[in-house]
Amino acid sequence: MLTILGFAMIATFLVLIMTKKMSPIAALVLIPALFCVAVGQGAQLGDYVIEGVGNLAPTAAMLMFAIVYFGVMIDVGLFDPIVRGILKFCQADPMRIVVGTAVLAAIVSLDGDGSTTFMITVSAMYPLYKRLKMSLVVMTGVAATANGVMNTLPWGGPTARAATALKLDASEIFVPMIPALAMGLLAVFVLAYVLGIRERKRLGMLTLDEALAREPRPEAETVSAGTGGTGGKDRLRKGAAASVSASGTGTGSGTSAAAGGTENVDEDDDAFQGLDPNRPTLRPKLYWFNAGLTAALLTAMIMELLPIPVLFLLGAALALTVNFPHMPDQRARIAAHADNVLNVSGMVFAAAVFTGVLTGTGMVEHMADWVVGTVPEAMGPHMAIVTGLLSLPLTYFMSNDGFYFGVLPVLAEAGAAHGVSPVEIARASLAGQALHMSSPLVPAVYVLVGMAKVEFGDHTRFTVKWAVLTSLVVLAAGILFGIM
Repeated sequence: MLTILGFAMIATFLVLIMTKKMSPIAALVLIPALFCVAVGQGAQLGDYVIEGVGNLAPTAAMLMFAIVYFGVMIDVGLFDPIVRGILKFCQADPMRIVVGTAVLAAIVSLDGDGSTTFMITVSAMYPLYKRLKMSLVVMTGVAATANGVMNTLPWGGPTARAATALKLDASEIFVPMIPALAMGLLAVFVLAYVLGIRERKRLGMLTLDEALAREPRPEAETVSAGTGGTGGKDRLRKGAAASVSASGTGTGSGTSAAAGGTENVDEDDDAFQGLDPNRPTLRPKLYWFNAGLTAALLTAMIMELLPIPVLFLLGAALALTVNFPHMPDQRARIAAHADNVLNVSGMVFAAAVFTGVLTGTGMVEHMADWVVGTVPEAMGPHMAIVTGLLSLPLTYFMSNDGFYFGVLPVLAEAGAAHGVSPVEIARASLAGQALHMSSPLVPAVYVLVGMAKVEFGDHTRFTVKWAVLTSLVVLAAGILFGIM
């Protein structure tokens, strides 16, 4: 009976959040509470929740302060020179532009928020793609896949969910996975190079110097967006990427999309921006302090000098104090990122109810026994590989909440029965994230396709095959390196 009720609870949870009848936070709380009463253990609900909250508090703290830290780093301009450098590197070469898209998306993904990554990446790269008439689904596909690999960072979501669901330390899951994830990111860069070469062959190539030499006037003027084929008629001035804000694809002072393929350009070098260059939160005099602090923080995390929640707590406090010494400014920065903090930390604490009930009532144990009985004996010792393969379709057709809180505990219990450690199962479960980021259940993907003016169906048809390949590279690398 507990097996049936356990699967029924997971199915109910998945259906409600996939059909958007309930929010993930509400479903994580109310559905398990209802089923806890249904199995006759309603009196123990409080004990299950309190125990779960105690176990998940470090994960929630890590996510809260990581969001604040990287939010502040974006506010003060840590990533602005990187964005400008990538745009100048791209020039008017389609191959460089596609590779630059992958690099930019990977770097900005350090903040752990997909929506922010896509806003900055599309804002910076969209004008270049439009001017050269490059395929916009190449941009969205490369950005989504790069972000999917980087989304496995401990503060990105999946790793924290896996740690939460299996009561593990996030660094224990993530740090050994770094070589496999590095191979996945390398696969994204190789993919970007191949797609860029294909775009170069289709459109031709023109460097900025050549474009400037062919311009008849030094001031802003009307130029062609490109005719394709030879590339010789493409025109791109230094203002190809208009100054934009992080909240949209803004056009700045010099661009306007015209139906006939022409637009006005500003030749100012400052037009190479991915973020508003005049926002009041910039702290240019503290740039090297912020860069050094971020490098030290990431190094300390990899070396496990302190628990990750402690590192981000200290980092966020120091970043706020140094960059915004006045209390009103600090409160404003915290308030600016409060929505993300509340959503993520609220999800983690709500998950305490789901995982607490699933474990405390014995449902997960009974379900694991059933799964163990259905897995061929020969596959038992390879449950980590089975989990990695299952993560591709399951994280695409269901949310991360559903997979990590509903399915992963069952797979971990099944693996444990065959001598496979939960941490290996957790690492393998990250393999499908490159594909997950293009799932229709991921809100951030709608930010990506919306800002890029790409149909979601077109994005899906183009991206899925490449994302699957990238996920398989991560899984194969994990097996090769003995990580899982």
